[in-house]
Amino acid sequence: MKLLKPLFFAAVVSISFQLSAQTSENPWAIAVGADLINLQGDNVDSGINFGAPALSLSRYITSGFSVGVRYGLGNAKPQDNVDLDYSYLDGVLRYNLSEENVIPYLFGGYGLSRFADGKDKEGAFPSTESGRTIFGGVGVNIPLNDQFNVNLSTSYRGTGETNDTYNHLQHIVGLSYHFGAGDADGDGISDKNDECPDVPGLKEFNGCPDTDGDGIPDTKDRCPEEAGTIELNGCPDTDGDGIADVDDACPNKAGTAEMNGCPDSDGDGVGDNVDRCPNTAGPAENSGCPWADRDNDGVPDKDDKCPDIVGTVKSNGCPDEPTDLIDFINSDENRILFAASSSKLDKNDMAILEKVTALLNQYPDAGITIEGRASSDGSEAYNQTLSEKRASAVKTYLVDQGISENRLTTIGFGENKPVDSNTTTSGRAQNRSVSINRSAMIQVN
Repeated sequence: MKLLKPLFFAAVVSISFQLSAQTSENPWAIAVGADLINLQGDNVDSGINFGAPALSLSRYITSGFSVGVRYGLGNAKPQDNVDLDYSYLDGVLRYNLSEENVIPYLFGGYGLSRFADGKDKEGAFPSTESGRTIFGGVGVNIPLNDQFNVNLSTSYRGTGETNDTYNHLQHIVGLSYHFGAGDADGDGISDKNDECPDVPGLKEFNGCPDTDGDGIPDTKDRCPEEAGTIELNGCPDTDGDGIADVDDACPNKAGTAEMNGCPDSDGDGVGDNVDRCPNTAGPAENSGCPWADRDNDGVPDKDDKCPDIVGTVKSNGCPDEPTDLIDFINSDENRILFAASSSKLDKNDMAILEKVTALLNQYPDAGITIEGRASSDGSEAYNQTLSEKRASAVKTYLVDQGISENRLTTIGFGENKPVDSNTTTSGRAQNRSVSINRSAMIQVN
């Protein structure tokens, strides 16, 4: 009972440690310890005997099995007046019952046990002092750290081969060192458990490094050399727009995902980074700049068939066709008649010119030609001058009504180009006139 108490105390203290033992991760183990033997038999008076050292070397094989050898020295005192030197050499087969933190195991084997009385005899294990031994028992490995373990075991050793040997119980308390796990990068994590076996890393990341120290291992970090956030897979976001710098075309200016992280100051759908006119809205096909429009008529020059004349979208940048003016020109109203040898306008003439004024105001880009005529009465020179005066009188009236002089062209045909026959009285009356015609400036292609 005195022996059981210290063994029980050692086991309770050691179980508080929770690390590794001899398994596939650390296949080799060497151990040193002390043993207590309890001799069995009718010729035994003293049962408990102390021995040291107890040495062993073992190798984990597979599926919980290990093989090894062990050797130990001690004392045995079967009777009060007998003092023997005790030694043993064994081959051991062990089976781990689990590979968790604390590892219980079964073991057994075959070897030699020697009980020497100190008298010289031939051989390291003289046959009269040595007996072939079969043994079996139980034990437990209690980890102290990744490589050191406390070992507790007890076994029954059956010899009984000669009168000089004894069957006995053996209890061993020892310390073992486990080694042999590959660690190519030297980071203290075995290659088997190291997700980055060729690069030194951290235990919390299964052997992988965290180069930028952002708490995300390099294996999962899109930006392993720049500290970032988990939300952005380890990448930084300098401008705080929610787009990682690595994906942000404007990492120092907050923008939107649609613009690849860039702002769009003028809201034209073209990011400032590629917008040649970032503060003026323009189409993407013109690099974010508005199209040139020399005449400012709202039709860009590239689509404007009259780029230097104000026009309308409907007419592709050219002035609208002055249809009402054309209808007037082609109507019977388009004739201002004068008395013989006169260039004076009467009320009827002014009423007609009021309509012309309204039409010219309706089509501010239109211009007209005022054509004066005369009958064949009088000399040709006189008639030429008279036709010019009649045209001039109409122009003067229209200018007085606010029509720009630049839009009005006058021409006198004299008695040439009559609109009716000069051989009749009514024909000559029709030729004493002014008519309106389209000016070249209102021609629309």
